[in-house]
Amino acid sequence: MQVYLSGEIHTNWREEIVAGAADLPVQFDSPVTDHAASDDCGVAIMGAELDKFWHDNKGAKLNAIRTRRGIEMAEVVVVRFGEKYKQWNAAFDAGYAAALGKSLIVMHQDEHQHALKEVDAAALAVVKTPQQVVEILTYVLNGTLPK
Repeated sequence: MQVYLSGEIHTNWREEIVAGAADLPVQFDSPVTDHAASDDCGVAIMGAELDKFWHDNKGAKLNAIRTRRGIEMAEVVVVRFGEKYKQWNAAFDAGYAAALGKSLIVMHQDEHQHALKEVDAAALAVVKTPQQVVEILTYVLNGTLPK
């Protein structure tokens, strides 16, 4: 199963899911999680921009190539909304996945429930922890519940 891990990049939630699913037949993909590389990829490859808007625009478009490919190839898309920053890009990824009919798992804490109610409504599962994502993948692939 191909799983795309989208969303906040400031914690190790991806590593927790990958480690927890080590015994499952799952391949993971994700955006570039090196914040500086993600922000500067466009100008590093296509040339400097004096205006910050165009600097960001180049990076966003270049990152979109990777993101679109990852979401389109995935069978399951997991989108995590972190506590500290507003991840507008994560909301966009969730909407893109939903529009493509992908199985969507959304992860966030209770304090974001109201703000994410439309995103949650599009998801097939809404969870709080990486362990719950692993348990969903285990159930989907093996039909077994957590012990």
